[in-house]
Amino acid sequence: MPDSNERIKNNSLYSEDLAPIAQDDRTWGTWNYAALWISMSLCIPTYMLASSLIDGGMNWWQAILTIFIGNSVVLIPMLLNGKVGAKYGIPFPVFARASFGVYGANIPALLRAIVACGWFGIQTWIGGYAIFLMLKIWIPALATLPQIFPTSFSLETGPAITFFLFWLINMFVVYLGVDSIKKLLVFKAFFLPIAALALLCWAINAGNGLGAILSSPSKFKSNVEFWTYFFPALTGMVGFWATLSLNIPDFTRYAKHQRAHVMGQAIALPASMTLFAFIGVVVTSASLIIYGETIWDPVVLAGKFENKILVTIAMLAIALSTLATNIAANIVSPANDFANLAPSKINFKIGGYITGVIGLLIFPWKLIADPSGYIFTWLIAYSSLLGPIGGIMIADYYFIRKQHLNVDELYKIKGEYSFTNGFNKFALIALLAGILPNVPGFLIQIKILEKEAVWNWVGQLYNYAWFVGFFVSGITYIIMMKKFPKTFETNNKD
Repeated sequence: MPDSNERIKNNSLYSEDLAPIAQDDRTWGTWNYAALWISMSLCIPTYMLASSLIDGGMNWWQAILTIFIGNSVVLIPMLLNGKVGAKYGIPFPVFARASFGVYGANIPALLRAIVACGWFGIQTWIGGYAIFLMLKIWIPALATLPQIFPTSFSLETGPAITFFLFWLINMFVVYLGVDSIKKLLVFKAFFLPIAALALLCWAINAGNGLGAILSSPSKFKSNVEFWTYFFPALTGMVGFWATLSLNIPDFTRYAKHQRAHVMGQAIALPASMTLFAFIGVVVTSASLIIYGETIWDPVVLAGKFENKILVTIAMLAIALSTLATNIAANIVSPANDFANLAPSKINFKIGGYITGVIGLLIFPWKLIADPSGYIFTWLIAYSSLLGPIGGIMIADYYFIRKQHLNVDELYKIKGEYSFTNGFNKFALIALLAGILPNVPGFLIQIKILEKEAVWNWVGQLYNYAWFVGFFVSGITYIIMMKKFPKTFETNNKD
């Protein structure tokens, strides 16, 4: 691999951040990937997933089962794409060049990056709000500061200050570099499970045992009502990690061997997501018993504790865990994606700063203002963009190229993956083919289009957005590439 890097170093598509990782430099084992997923799964948005399903009408076991199935489904593309990173040591945007073209890869990379910026903003808002609730206990005046933002912003001054403070902390970690991220994840993998179990014990004790908490029935009056809610909810669960299912090569490129990332992910992802979701279900259900209302946001819930020390510890735990997840899940990948736009000018740090600025501008506090918007607008909407990308990349690598890539050519403007002026038109057509069926349903969801304006089945496709996009784009791509095989040239030998 070092020799290969020397050969491609002078190419304009090359940079140190995007270069293949040499085998000797790959140090991540099974435990590192298990720690990665434990750390990323045990976060506030995971908790809010289960809570929002309860708030939407499910009982506890329906919510847990939905989350488990969703994470088992998304694990499949996660492992398939992860294999490429472990085999060749390349990140997601470089892998995308094989199917979309050396310039065309910027399209899926940017779509993926914008979604990550949204997640970065959401996580930063959560961490910042936790700091606000912590400081408010000791400095009550923070909650009554004069309003300085327009009413349309829906943003109070106190939370805005701590949001920006937490944003600066995130940017400082970016400045410190990738090594600091690995240390944060290991710390969180040990610390947060303890904090989560402490919260579970509190809920069981304050809610008079699990029996009372888990006895709450489903709010659905019929099977039809349940299934109508279940399928879009399942799509939302798949969409939750649809981002990582694409850019998992950004992490598996550091794997010592294939088994390391396969075992680490298979063991940790569904299990840790389901376990923490269960804690979210129990605590949310307990909040109804304890406070007389369903509180689906754990930051708000922890803010109701009367003991100042307890609230401070809880909020610090939330802020630290959010910081670790935010950097690993929402900075590493978009930083690489933005670097892919201009490898010689944008490095990891600059890409991270770009992510941070966009994360400020998307008004994250509005994205998670209510459970319905969180699942049906945010999670499903972006899954309709990322599903097609995943379908195309997996179809290209496994069905067209037979699991072989010419790594040197991925860094050449005029080479095997240049297609037509750097763009593979069939990948772009397939991408549009996978996105378009979900557009009417999305427009209905955000109330731009009336339900009666389209056939009912067309509007309902949005409920299966990730699945529709994944299979439509993947199949369309395979058909076109096989019908016109001269579009690409590859040596199908390992």
